[in-house]
Amino acid sequence: MSVTTLIIVHTVSLFRDGLRYALSSTPEYRVIGEASNGQQAIQLVDQADPDLVVMDIDLPGVHGLEVARVIKRSHPHIGIILFGPTNDGATVVKAIRAGVSAMVPPNIEFVDLLATLHQVRRGEYPINDLVLTSPEVAATVLEAFRQMVGDDDVQTVFSPLSARELEVLELVAAGRTNREIAAQLDISNQTVKNHISSILRKLAVNDRTQAVVYAMRRGWIKVVLPDGL
Repeated sequence: MSVTTLIIVHTVSLFRDGLRYALSSTPEYRVIGEASNGQQAIQLVDQADPDLVVMDIDLPGVHGLEVARVIKRSHPHIGIILFGPTNDGATVVKAIRAGVSAMVPPNIEFVDLLATLHQVRRGEYPINDLVLTSPEVAATVLEAFRQMVGDDDVQTVFSPLSARELEVLELVAAGRTNREIAAQLDISNQTVKNHISSILRKLAVNDRTQAVVYAMRRGWIKVVLPDGL
């Protein structure tokens, strides 16, 4: 298995030391840099181009959510794992919009963090699970998407996406992972990745979240409400 490189961003040096030490026991991950504030993080990512960034949301200077936006804008392939309030719907919405792949509580157990890293390195978006498992968060996220769709500047125009790409994007909007999409559509995981890459290229956006919002605002896809909401 190839080595996944990552950068740790946290104000507390003891936290960075502890996480780096814990990750040293997992040969599939290699820490290639550390930063203690948002500006340092942006500069370091530009220089090192890691596979993953593990970052605290509360950073001095540039806030963690803004750091995530900047990173995803210039490095859309990088997976971002954010330590933050997972029960705060408004913050989760902002994280989704920023392109964050996963949000985990600051007191997460290392074994659970490792499982999240595995998911993100496979191209999955565990942050979607927060919408499905917490009714409060789900309500906030769905309301935010409804407001986006209801904006005055919504345009219903011809879609440059194929029928299959729209099908994939609608499942992305429903919170499905690449593996789940592949199983539901009876295609390979790689084919799903190819479809998503094509969608991002055609829409000239940097990540899945931006693609979903772009398509929803133009009426190409609809929000699929989870059962019970």
